Amino acid sequence: MTPTSIVGYLALFTAVGFGFLFVNLMVGWLLRPRLPNPEKLEVYECGEPTIGSSFIQFDLRFYVIALLFIIFDVEIAFFFPWATVFGKATHLEDKRFAVVAAVEQVEPAGDPASSAPAKTAALTPAATTLLSELGVPNPATQVPADEAAIKSTAQQIVRFALVDIGVFFAVLMVGFAYVWKRGDLDWVRALSNEVAAARPTGGRKPVPERDMALAG
Repeated sequence: MTPTSIVGYLALFTAVGFGFLFVNLMVGWLLRPRLPNPEKLEVYECGEPTIGSSFIQFDLRFYVIALLFIIFDVEIAFFFPWATVFGKATHLEDKRFAVVAAVEQVEPAGDPASSAPAKTAALTPAATTLLSELGVPNPATQVPADEAAIKSTAQQIVRFALVDIGVFFAVLMVGFAYVWKRGDLDWVRALSNEVAAARPTGGRKPVPERDMALAG
């Protein structure tokens, strides 16, 4: 597939997408009924009637929770390259997976050597593909056809991948424990402050901040 054909397919896909959207919007605009009323013109919020004005101070805790969720959720993207390397290395080290195969070398005509064709060891096509996907350049010529050495290297890659993902999880758990200890996961910070202030300190129960504000 040439670059021109790739650009052509992308342009066709984009044109079909925009055309499909435009046609559906036009059909809806032409066919749907127009019966405006006060109820239909009200602010829609998850099917619930709104309470009060929309011009109020929004709780910024929502953005903090959303950012923390994104931080920990985006880390899932790092599993894809790790899983690729781990899966291919595990496949390569499998004892049932043939890495090296004997290849008959055809002797040139008129060679005074033995008439029986010589056999040499070479990587199998499947092993060559796996090694190239693991980042080995030209594995057919650069990697010696030694099955024991290749499987030993694959085992080392598997162990390193397990250690790597363990460290990754440990860092995530430390960060999660840190934000949890700080109270960043509490939706209502005032409630967490009251709970912390209500803990016994020397036999005298402190007055919650809310009660102090009411008393003042």
